[in-house]
Amino acid sequence: MRDQQPSELAGDANAHSLQRLVSGRSDSDLCAGDARVACPLFQAEYGGSKPTSALQLKISKCNVHLACKLNGMWHSRFPRIEWSNVVRNKDSACYVAECANLYYAVAIWSSPVAANRLKNGSTALELRRMAIAPDAPENTASRMLKIMRLMVAKQMPHITVLLSYQDTEAHKGTIYKAAGWKAVACNEGTDWTTCKRKRNTAQSLAAKVRWEYEL
Repeated sequence: MRDQQPSELAGDANAHSLQRLVSGRSDSDLCAGDARVACPLFQAEYGGSKPTSALQLKISKCNVHLACKLNGMWHSRFPRIEWSNVVRNKDSACYVAECANLYYAVAIWSSPVAANRLKNGSTALELRRMAIAPDAPENTASRMLKIMRLMVAKQMPHITVLLSYQDTEAHKGTIYKAAGWKAVACNEGTDWTTCKRKRNTAQSLAAKVRWEYEL
C-alpha cells in the first residue's frame, strides 16, 4: 500500500459535523466512549476488523476537544492537557489516526511552551502529546510522525523545525530515531510552579530529551 500524500490527508470535518448534528452535542461534551468512534451514527455500517498495519490508518486533522479526550484515554504519563492551553498559542494543530470508524492514535501540537528559551522558538512547533491506543497496529507512532510532518510542511510553511520532549523514565526515543529526528539536548525535569505563579502539579519530573526535525 502506498503512503498517502498531504493532499489526500487534508482534515475532513464532515464526520464530526454530522456527529454533532445528530447528537445535538458539541465535541467538548462527548464522553470517552463516544470519542473513540469516528462517526457513531454509522458505527454498525463502518465497524470492521482491527487494522493489521499502520499503513491502513488515515491521518487527518481533528478539533482540540476530541484530541484532549483521546489523549486522556491513552497517554500513560501525561493524560491531562487543557484545550485552552493548546489553542491560545500562535500555532496549534491536532491529528488523529483512524481506521474502520475507530480512532487509534492522537497527537497535539502547538507553539513551544518554552519558545522564548529557544533560538528558533518563533518558527517551531512542539509535539505536546502523542498517545496511541493499546490495540493500534505496530509502527503507528512512526507512521503518524511522518505523515504529520508532511502535513505541517504543506499547511504551515512558516514552521522551520518540529520538536518534542521524551520522558526518559518511560521511553527510549525509538520512534523519533525511526522517523529521522535528532536528539539535541537533555534537560532535568522541572516544575513550572514558581514563587510568583502556582501551576498544576507536575505529571512527571523525569529528565527530558529534546528531539528536533528540521523542515
